[in-house]
Amino acid sequence: MLRNKINPMAYASCLMMLLVFAANAQTLRDPTLPGQGFIAVKAKADNPSLVLNSIVNGQHSYAVINNIILSVGDAISGSGLRVSKISQDYVTLSDGRKLQLFQSITER
Repeated sequence: MLRNKINPMAYASCLMMLLVFAANAQTLRDPTLPGQGFIAVKAKADNPSLVLNSIVNGQHSYAVINNIILSVGDAISGSGLRVSKISQDYVTLSDGRKLQLFQSITER
């Protein structure tokens, strides 16, 4: 008889504890999210960002820009630009811009 009364009480207390933990989990904030007042700005479609992923130097040099393998004279899709020069650590584009590898390391 006592056994039947303890089990429903144990189940009820476990259920209450689960509800309390669920309520606390809903009030917690993800620490990796940006703070209040953060506004995400998207790049304009007419000015896509270009990322120099890597450069392969050898008999023929290749640059990987936005994960696409290009050589000198190739057009960068969607931007209307061409690769003018491929150096050991940077790529010059037809509009004069330079995309540099490891920019944060080399600018010390």
